[in-house]
Amino acid sequence: MISEQPVDEVEAKKINRNDPMVKGPDPSILQRPSTTDDRPDLSRITSHQSHHDIHAVASHASSYVEVNAAQYERFSLRKKYTITFVLSVCGFLAPVSSTAVLSAIPEVAETYNTTGSIINLSNALYLVFMGLSPCFWGPLSQIYGRRWQCVASASLFTAMSVGTALAPNLTAYYIFRMLTAFQGTSFLIIGTSCIGDIFTPTERGTALSWFLVGTLVGPCLAPLLGGAIVTYVSWRVIFWMQTGMGALATVLVIFLLPETIPSKGIDDLKDLPRSKRVAHIVHLINPIRVSALLVSYPNLLIAGLASSSLVWNMYSSGLFFVAPGCGYLLGTFFGGRASDWVVKRYIAKRNHRVSEDRLRTALPFLGVVIPACMLIYGWSVEKAVGGIPLPVIAMFLQGVAQLMCFPSLNTYCVDVMQSRGLGSVVVAGNYQIRYVFAAVGSAVCLPAIEKIGVGWFSTISAAFMSASAVALWFVCLYGQQWRHEVDAKKARRKALRNAEESKA
Repeated sequence: MISEQPVDEVEAKKINRNDPMVKGPDPSILQRPSTTDDRPDLSRITSHQSHHDIHAVASHASSYVEVNAAQYERFSLRKKYTITFVLSVCGFLAPVSSTAVLSAIPEVAETYNTTGSIINLSNALYLVFMGLSPCFWGPLSQIYGRRWQCVASASLFTAMSVGTALAPNLTAYYIFRMLTAFQGTSFLIIGTSCIGDIFTPTERGTALSWFLVGTLVGPCLAPLLGGAIVTYVSWRVIFWMQTGMGALATVLVIFLLPETIPSKGIDDLKDLPRSKRVAHIVHLINPIRVSALLVSYPNLLIAGLASSSLVWNMYSSGLFFVAPGCGYLLGTFFGGRASDWVVKRYIAKRNHRVSEDRLRTALPFLGVVIPACMLIYGWSVEKAVGGIPLPVIAMFLQGVAQLMCFPSLNTYCVDVMQSRGLGSVVVAGNYQIRYVFAAVGSAVCLPAIEKIGVGWFSTISAAFMSASAVALWFVCLYGQQWRHEVDAKKARRKALRNAEESKA
């Protein structure tokens, strides 16, 4: 695990790339504890893998220096693309499973002699378990590494899919569905973390946008695929198809996914006595720790709510699936690139990098474009205006706009505390809160629409996103200051505890 540091942004200094003597920062500008100065110095970060210092060196992708930039040079560009492809395939699994069965709810209900509402409840629980699992997978991947977790998760996802396909009764169906969600969500956390491990901050937004294709397109296309299957064969074939995809992901992970984390957290603990090592591991994987980190930093909580507003919109507001799915595909070509471009622009302006700058890319889309699309969609359906084309176009445009938001939000979660070795924990917290909102949105959308209509329900969703955009704007302005203030408070509390323990 990368050594924890008091400052989580990375200094960027121009260097002469043609100078063969340039290997790292001058010792006179080693990193110092953060104060009111928002320009941290360069440092060397210990690699527990090699037991040597990894110097801050120039990346092939930039003329600027990133702290610990050597970790991004461990894999060739072709290997990075291969890793991204494998992760995108894995990221497709859990989201596609969340909606593929929607078209087959009547058939599943008939099989188990129950109602569609009861089967629909299993889908809400699926999303609940997608929200719970990040609390475990994020910390575990930081301690024990990414690869073994991907192998285990892909294998278990495949096994749980078999169990769902063969479920003899409703209880078994529920259990296997929830376990499938618990395993599948790990790919979303690990995939984002892996990309943070291998791509520099000025290029990882683009890489993450390609990873997100599977996670966002899956829920849109899966109902169509499930509907086609259930039209001709049993609904159980949906889960046999899911089993095949899980098996494919398992093979790809085993043969094409290397370990990407520079150093595993467990390596830092190997010299401790067994009892202390176990106690420390228990502390690190405590699921409450993920939630506590999320709520202790206002910037992380607001970023989580902004992501949640988008996921709420995805799972609660929409009668069309193909239109937003096509929008996601088109947005892939622009969202991540725009995010990286904004980062580079502000590096050139400030001569150092601030994690919050990336979020500026999402503001106009989260605050204006998507809410406008949802208002047009909701009220055109409510008032039967514009026929089919108008809401379809609105959903397509909001799909493009969402891919202008998600790369910035997801990459921010990786950037903001990566230097402390907490990147995957922040990602886990963000996914935790967003899937809680997804579960609530999925459960309340139909009753709410029946009560107030699709127009007013879409208006609520639009207001949620606009309010999130305003809050996110404050994060862009004051997020770094908030983080430093929280760090200072934590440091004072820790010093006070140490003083009291020394007196005792």
